[in-house]
Amino acid sequence: MKFRFTGAFTPRAFAVALASTLVAGLAVAQTQDTTPPQPPVAAAPAAAGEIAIPAAPAPAKSSAWLVMDFATGQVLAGENIDERVEPASITKVMTAYVVAAEQAAGKVKPDDQVLMSERAWREGGARTDGSFSGFPVNSRAPLADMEKGMAVQSGNDAAIALAEHVAGSQEAFAELMNNYAAKIGLKNTHFANAHGLSSPEHYSTAHDLALLGRAFIRDFPEAYAYNSIKEFTVNGITQPNRNRLLWRDPSVDGIKTGHHSGAGYCLMSSAKRGDQRLVAVVMGSDSEKQRADDSLALLNWGFRFYETHKLYEPGQPVAPLKVWKGKVDQVQLGVAEPLLVSVPRGRYADLKPSMEVPRSLVAPIEAGQEIGSVKIALDGEVVAQAPLVALEAVEEAGFFKRLWHALLMWWESD
Repeated sequence: MKFRFTGAFTPRAFAVALASTLVAGLAVAQTQDTTPPQPPVAAAPAAAGEIAIPAAPAPAKSSAWLVMDFATGQVLAGENIDERVEPASITKVMTAYVVAAEQAAGKVKPDDQVLMSERAWREGGARTDGSFSGFPVNSRAPLADMEKGMAVQSGNDAAIALAEHVAGSQEAFAELMNNYAAKIGLKNTHFANAHGLSSPEHYSTAHDLALLGRAFIRDFPEAYAYNSIKEFTVNGITQPNRNRLLWRDPSVDGIKTGHHSGAGYCLMSSAKRGDQRLVAVVMGSDSEKQRADDSLALLNWGFRFYETHKLYEPGQPVAPLKVWKGKVDQVQLGVAEPLLVSVPRGRYADLKPSMEVPRSLVAPIEAGQEIGSVKIALDGEVVAQAPLVALEAVEEAGFFKRLWHALLMWWESD
């Protein structure tokens, strides 16, 4: 084959001629597709002229509220979700989380004998105005029973006793609470005690509390199950769970009530219907009945109008991406964690996926290396996103292929 140059001989002209001659014999050039495949088509596609979802039933009186999808952490509706509120006894969910985490780490055991100290009894026992478990002063009880006394009866005394057993003092335990809160991802929360009584340095937000409830259910389901117990007896005294929804709706299995003069009546609730779970938070209501009514209305609304879908599984190829200077010429991208999305019912087929990936990807590439991201949009708004990772390693090619790819990359970049 002859080369014919019609202009002055330059490196660029030589590159053009060489590329036109050799590219047909080298399987290196490929189209870079930056749009991942559509998720599977919904079983029930959206009907034409779909009616808009009605607004969520905002609580009659509340300082902040929201309803969240458990699987995705997506807030379906809410108001003042990031404004500071007093968490009251919902604080005990954080206390329970820390106790469960320390137990999982082997630092405490369910059959540990926990002391109801004089401090715990005086500050949180029956002689106070707050809720109490009923364990006698200076008595001991298994850690699991003390947890139930805190979860079911909302015992301030049990919360303090658990804090002292786990960390030596309630002050040290509060530091643990804040450390775990940061690990969970609570950004606007600070705990000063284990029980939730009012303190200037004790605060959270409806959003953070929902994230806490979600983490508790996900990470420690056995400890979470204590919150569904309807009544518990200590020292001959039987007390009911203060969460009225446990009696009103069989799908509700938690989570925690709260009340004091500064916080009003509060409720963090969760329910599971089929494969879908929701978390609702209502803060600053004016009665036990109202917080229960408002919470159930939010849960019913969320279940009625939203559905959760798993779009991509870990290890499932989402899209191939061109690789330069590698032994192979493309790498499959996927997600490291399941990618889920919550959407209005009937809108699944309207989801639009897209990818953001580097313009040039050069070997070597490690398996699991983060390459870009996948985003899922509905009506132009991103509703879910996740990092994209390489599903396999790509080793560096030999000298001549790397040289050839360097030439092609130079040509494409010009």
